[in-house]
Amino acid sequence: MEIKTIEKAELPVFLDIIHRSFATAAEEFGLTRENCPKHTAFLPIEYLETQFGWGWLMFGLYDCGTPVGYVSLSAEDGGTYELHHLAVLPEFRHRGGGKRLLDHAKAVVNENRGTKITIEIIEESTVLREWYAANGFLHTGTEKFPHLPFTTGFMEWRNE
Repeated sequence: MEIKTIEKAELPVFLDIIHRSFATAAEEFGLTRENCPKHTAFLPIEYLETQFGWGWLMFGLYDCGTPVGYVSLSAEDGGTYELHHLAVLPEFRHRGGGKRLLDHAKAVVNENRGTKITIEIIEESTVLREWYAANGFLHTGTEKFPHLPFTTGFMEWRNE
């Protein structure tokens, strides 16, 4: 597996990967376009195009040349980066691809002298929370937003 920086023309391919990957969480937690229209499983291409235009760092995971995963980073204030849309197609999970994407994101933050990575997750997803914790992220809090049918969990990794 290899990781490459994504070009704008590739965004539709990676949007499909994002949709298919996040569909499993949408199904598990009963998320639909009606009760959670802004969930990543329903992300419109315009969002990715806008994020690309903002200069977000976007990376694709390839298995034998086939795109199978995605992650992006946005530079925030004070050396903080936010991790977005870490996705691996369900049929390619449990092969180390997610960890490779996460480790790549950490390396990029380190190269850019960033101090930490923050993420937001579905707090009720204990498997995901525990996976990030096993990869060096600390749980920093939760918030229940009225427009979301789940609790948002916040985690961060510090570049030390």
